Amino acid sequence: MMLLDRRTCSWEDGWIRELPERLRGDELLVVNNARVIPARLFGRRAGVGAEPAGQSRKSRIRREFLQSEIEVLLVRRLAPDRWEALVRPGRKVRTGELIFFGSGLQAEVLGRGTFGLRELRFTAEGKIEETLERIGHVPLPPYIHRADQPADRERYQTIFAREGFAAAAPTAGLHFSAELVERLARRGIELAELTLEVGLGTFQPIRTERVEDHPIHRETYEIPRPAAEAIARAKRDGRPVVAVGTTVVRALEDAALKCERGGNGDGPAGAGSRPWLAGRAEADLYIYPGYRFRVVDQLLTNFHLPKSSLLVMVAALAGRKFLLDAYRHAVGEGYRFYSYGDCMFIR
Repeated sequence: MMLLDRRTCSWEDGWIRELPERLRGDELLVVNNARVIPARLFGRRAGVGAEPAGQSRKSRIRREFLQSEIEVLLVRRLAPDRWEALVRPGRKVRTGELIFFGSGLQAEVLGRGTFGLRELRFTAEGKIEETLERIGHVPLPPYIHRADQPADRERYQTIFAREGFAAAAPTAGLHFSAELVERLARRGIELAELTLEVGLGTFQPIRTERVEDHPIHRETYEIPRPAAEAIARAKRDGRPVVAVGTTVVRALEDAALKCERGGNGDGPAGAGSRPWLAGRAEADLYIYPGYRFRVVDQLLTNFHLPKSSLLVMVAALAGRKFLLDAYRHAVGEGYRFYSYGDCMFIR
């Protein structure tokens, strides 16, 4: 763990096991308890208006193409039976087609969305969620160049994982063990949980010439009443709110902005309501340098990919130059990057 001090623009090399002693002792740590589902599926197309069996070479080629394997990556749940998903190869998969995955699970392509997404409606002989758990694969990040293994079903979950339908792990939480949480509690450090269903949009690189023009993805989150009350107490008492991961930053800051604007339907309560921030909503907030943080005071986070919206978010908190200098130090010292890598604590 690298410790970054924004007041002195300095850093120090350390270890995650030192975290309880590095804190003041009155902080509120907020973690994401999202559970990663086996969101990667392999199936075969049924096609739309496929030609009946014939003698022509064209018909044979078409039938072979329709029988080719299709990879589906679930990104965001829209309803119990509907998902946004990435489909590969997706260019030829048309609205109205059916994709069969085995074990009685199939999906109809309802339409196209932004960023190359498809909307799929699933049906199954049993419960859809149980079938996904049985036949799905762990959606490891694209920079892990290997197939998922049975051990990844546990390794790619945090100890807090229990809620929601995430397509990727809130990886800052992977640094925590039951023993570390117990030591934090003994120090008097409070822990609160929220759920943000991490989508694969979190890995999308920034391709626009200007950072602020990057189209940001949406993610569903829920801040329970106990967490909202704990955050309100910490802010009232002047205690630091420490976000464990960028997903927590996004949920808290998005909820705070919605509060300022008077709430949003079933989303977080308005500024005059209690408890502050509580509710379920969709995060559409894009944080980049110049953003004014409303809730988060400190951040524990992994080292992120170049040209990613997550790196830009962290730069908004730490400062661009300071953060890039710290990254250069991390590279020189051999810190491990990305999901299964090391972390930094910014205060």
